[in-house]
Amino acid sequence: MASDWKLVIHGGAGGIERKSMTPDKDREVRAGLDRALQAGEQVLAGGGRALDAVAAAVCVLEDDPNFNAGRGSVFTWDETHELDASVMDGSTLAAGAVTGVSTTKSAVGLARAVLEKSPHVFLSHEGADRFAREQGLEQVANSYFSTPERRQQLERLKAHKVSALEVEYKFGTVGAVALDASGHVAAATSTGGMTGKRWGRIGDSPIIGAGTYADDRACAVSATGHGEHFIRVGVAHEICARIRLAGQSPQAAADAVMAEVKGLGGEGGVILVTPGGKTIYAFNSAGMYRGTASASGRSVAIYSDER
Repeated sequence: MASDWKLVIHGGAGGIERKSMTPDKDREVRAGLDRALQAGEQVLAGGGRALDAVAAAVCVLEDDPNFNAGRGSVFTWDETHELDASVMDGSTLAAGAVTGVSTTKSAVGLARAVLEKSPHVFLSHEGADRFAREQGLEQVANSYFSTPERRQQLERLKAHKVSALEVEYKFGTVGAVALDASGHVAAATSTGGMTGKRWGRIGDSPIIGAGTYADDRACAVSATGHGEHFIRVGVAHEICARIRLAGQSPQAAADAVMAEVKGLGGEGGVILVTPGGKTIYAFNSAGMYRGTASASGRSVAIYSDER
């Protein structure tokens, strides 16, 4: 059995504080994070690939309505769901991404199919769903992604004319990064986007280099936060570049880039793993749903004062 693997996941960052979480919600989130870690752990502990592990972990989070991805995704202004996702293999720099997905059950599964079975990197909207159908990926009604809580958030946004950040206290993007026993890294990210988004808005999650990046020469990164700011900084690639080209430590690189995001007024966080086995969290928000697993065990955390 492989023993030198690592897995890190996130389920969103933002104003996540104990006073805003009920005991039941706290337990549900921790259980969901642990299930995702178990799914990735099963792949990696058996000697599987990092790419398989991150896809497995993110798929579990997509199926959990506590997170803003897949089932439980936020509503657009037009009361629909538009899903985004991306994956990247650090051993080859192969990548796949999708945006505006509306009928494919697993956006991360579709991004994986784009990487492996198409000549392209990035597909959008109806074209992405059409490709999914051609590949035999499971299709659902758009209403499958709906939950009462998400509908209430949209109703509050419209009724009180407030921003998405005022109706949802966190950025609920989910993601995973992994190192496998062969020394390769990979990353995956999936999201339902921003409550009340309009005009086909696209955040950082499906953008290779912004929300997701993986390179065996540096690290694998998945981000969550205010996508407009993460795009402008090129967060995921910038962290990898600082490690590979400037020789910064993983923590220093992540902290410096998140400081740039904060300087622009952005909030959120990143997770990363290096080919050498270092695992990092960096976030400038009150908390971040997160977890890590290795041959030594699993752990999950929510609040900023947790290790």
